[in-house]
Amino acid sequence: MTFKISDLAILPIETAVGTTKVLFERAKQLLGFVPNAYRAMSNEPALYKAYATTYASFRAECGFTPVEQEVIFLTISRKNGCEYCMAAHSYIADTMSGVSTEITNAIRSDRPIEDSKLAALAAFTTQMFTSRGRPTDADVLAFKAAGYSERNILGVILALSVKTLSNYSNQVFDTPVDDEFKPRLWKAA
Repeated sequence: MTFKISDLAILPIETAVGTTKVLFERAKQLLGFVPNAYRAMSNEPALYKAYATTYASFRAECGFTPVEQEVIFLTISRKNGCEYCMAAHSYIADTMSGVSTEITNAIRSDRPIEDSKLAALAAFTTQMFTSRGRPTDADVLAFKAAGYSERNILGVILALSVKTLSNYSNQVFDTPVDDEFKPRLWKAA
């Protein structure tokens, strides 16, 4: 059996102070609520701040479209077996990022993505994950042939880091999936 945090609780929004309070308010503005994942991570404010700022930077500055961002996040979350993030990013893909359910469901069920550029992005993200950041020349050539750049490799690395923070936190916390995300529940194999 794997370890689950038992001495800490999902923090109430009302008790947030300082940077955590500001980040909670920003999340509520964007999503309409503060997800349980954020409330769990905020038990260690430095973790939550690192996650929130890195996540925002990836979204705003890495040059991937919202659809590409979700392909990356879903691919990583699936590889990590994070049930919380699979539900959350499937919901975001459906309601905010404009990802077709065919693409989202392909990733969720580990089937090929029909769009060749997005398939190359998912394949490269998977390769970066499984090789622990050591892609082969052939991996990079295929990624670049699909229309991506070496700068995009660094963006994938940033996404891997931010998803590691949230995936691992959710797994040790056994974060309950928010009601908003429950229509897209997913179970790790």
